[in-house]
Amino acid sequence: MNVLSVSSEVFPLVKTGGLADVVGALPLALAGNGVRMRVLVPGYPAVMEQIAKPRKVATLLSVFGDEMRLLAVQHAGLDLLVLDAPAYYNRNGGPYVDSTGKDYPDNWKRFAALSQAGAEIARGILPDWTPDLVHAHDWQAAMTPVYMRYTGLEHVPSLITVHNLAFQGQFGPDIFPQLGLPASAFSFDGLEYYGDVSFLKGGLRTAWEVTTVSPTYAQEIRTPEFGMGLEGLINARAGELIGIVNGIDTAVWDPRTDRHIAANYGPGALRARSKNRAALAERFGLGEDDGPIFCVVSRLTWQKGIDLIAEVADWIVAEGGKLAVLGAGDQGLEGALLAAASRHRSRIGVVIGYDEPLSHLMQAGADAILVPSRFEPCGLTQLYGLRYGCVPIVARTGGLADTVIDANEAALHARVATGFQFAPVSADGLRQALRRAFTAFREPKVWGRLQNQGMKSDVSWERSAERYARLYDSLLERA
Repeated sequence: MNVLSVSSEVFPLVKTGGLADVVGALPLALAGNGVRMRVLVPGYPAVMEQIAKPRKVATLLSVFGDEMRLLAVQHAGLDLLVLDAPAYYNRNGGPYVDSTGKDYPDNWKRFAALSQAGAEIARGILPDWTPDLVHAHDWQAAMTPVYMRYTGLEHVPSLITVHNLAFQGQFGPDIFPQLGLPASAFSFDGLEYYGDVSFLKGGLRTAWEVTTVSPTYAQEIRTPEFGMGLEGLINARAGELIGIVNGIDTAVWDPRTDRHIAANYGPGALRARSKNRAALAERFGLGEDDGPIFCVVSRLTWQKGIDLIAEVADWIVAEGGKLAVLGAGDQGLEGALLAAASRHRSRIGVVIGYDEPLSHLMQAGADAILVPSRFEPCGLTQLYGLRYGCVPIVARTGGLADTVIDANEAALHARVATGFQFAPVSADGLRQALRRAFTAFREPKVWGRLQNQGMKSDVSWERSAERYARLYDSLLERA
């Protein structure tokens, strides 16, 4: 089975969050299920600099009149198609924002072009490969099934995966005439969304199937609280909505072989974690006492509950804990965390930015990872935590609720607990979970069981890849 995956990022070439990890890991996991997946990704400077010996396989014009080249290349075990379109992607900033952190004003054009290229590949523009099915990811690729629907390719199966419904690709109606679509596409049954154009809404309307990245999130987005204004459409498509929890690349994230950590270890052999703990404390300037080290690896935003962490930071220190934070985001939240670090030198350390090797050391050295998200479609950091014996403390929402078994009395007695869940998602709720974690940490046998049970969890892509393969099969049967 040949499947085209269309995405705005893919690990290890370009990454701003979990989307890249998923798009990079899924093709490798699917290979064992008889699926050959090729990933179409934009030719950002970071991508073009890393790929070696790309081969031009097609040339096409975007609907905006710019020439685009499709390059085929193998990289890190992935079969990639790179859209080389300098007019859209040769920028000095990131994939979505400029060097000042502002969205590129032509993002609608940049990702419409990506989607158009995806549709043309589905049409058969490549001389030696045509996909049986197209899999689009998030709003940046959501126009792929739209272009397929309105350019005579509605017979080709398609699905869209929503990694985060909060990001919808909403633009003013003035862009619609430039998209190269018939007037009928700007309607309630197409792209029109309260007078604007919504790329994600278009994808949700036109794709054959809709998936999201955890079963709980699939139910949550059917409600006004989590549906972000699209719950009506999502409920209308409930029969074609499936939640499949993400996995992680267990070769990249393996404490037994990880090159980014100070000492390797595995389940049942956790003493070596102490060397990673010492290395982490040194990196963040934390004191080397016996108090638990809590870590945060996240975008620093309200959605991720970072304001709650800033609110309880003084309390964590007063209780004898320490805090290590890695991330970037809202300047106000960055400032609040840096101020806390200034108040509590040797107890709180903050690194603004993103550092992939450091994130590995944090999972290997911290005692627990905090994930207090107000909503979280799946989340990957808690899966890394489970894999590394870094006990997750998570909000009871989305994929966090699906992947962490709360250390309540029954679960502790049955020895199946892997972390701590809390609700409501508030500073008091987080404090309550932290109290339980402090209590467990003071009992080494209890804490060790939490770590070992978490490390036994199946966080790989194996089961989820099988579910995707079965879903692809069912779509082809309908074709």
